[in-house]
Amino acid sequence: MDDNLIFGRNAVMELLKSGHSVNKIFIAEGSRDGSIQKIFSLAKIAGVVVEFIHREKLDKICGGRHQGIAALAAAADYSTVEEILELAESKRESPFIILLDELEDPQNFGAILRTAEAVGVHGVIIPKRRNVQLNATVFKTSAGAAEYVKVAQITNVAQTLKNLRGLNLKIVGSDMSAEIDFRQANLTGGLVLIIGSEGKGMRRLTRENCDLLIKIPMVGKINSLNASAAGAVLMYEIFSQRQQT
Repeated sequence: MDDNLIFGRNAVMELLKSGHSVNKIFIAEGSRDGSIQKIFSLAKIAGVVVEFIHREKLDKICGGRHQGIAALAAAADYSTVEEILELAESKRESPFIILLDELEDPQNFGAILRTAEAVGVHGVIIPKRRNVQLNATVFKTSAGAAEYVKVAQITNVAQTLKNLRGLNLKIVGSDMSAEIDFRQANLTGGLVLIIGSEGKGMRRLTRENCDLLIKIPMVGKINSLNASAAGAVLMYEIFSQRQQT
């Protein structure tokens, strides 16, 4: 389990009150008394995902003495999509944003953050559910990049993409079945690059919200790259095109 684990009612309560970013809260099924309800209400106000689990599973996660509750604190504080856009504006640059669609591997996430920092990405957007969050493994793999790249959590990928398109950002998805070679695509201007999950790629609804689908051509026997390798190839192409404009 993640080494950002906080357990016990007072500890979790203070974590939420502190305003520090929290990835998830676990509550033992059947725990519904006053302090648990107060923590649940604070989590709901903060938009933190709460998962009710069997007490035996919580015992295993915490090694006992958890008082029916535990929290996974983020390794770094989250930003907002608005703050990412404000950063681009303050630099007088067209927004360059990465959106991860159900990416589950923390090492891939950390490697993506490391490349993102190197090429001037203004921020990375991740779903609150079914996606790896900012944990210690991500932080370590990023070699410190998690300190410098803004990461925002969202609840609805499709709606977020629609909102960003409304701000004249181009939505570009990486898809092995696409017809357009990424080197032939116009990747300049305000842009959101979507990187899908390992093996499955983007979800159908996410793909339908793309303005452009691009692929990385391959001639080897292995027909796909992992998410961080594919992301690095595409991010550097976008970086190169932005440098030339």
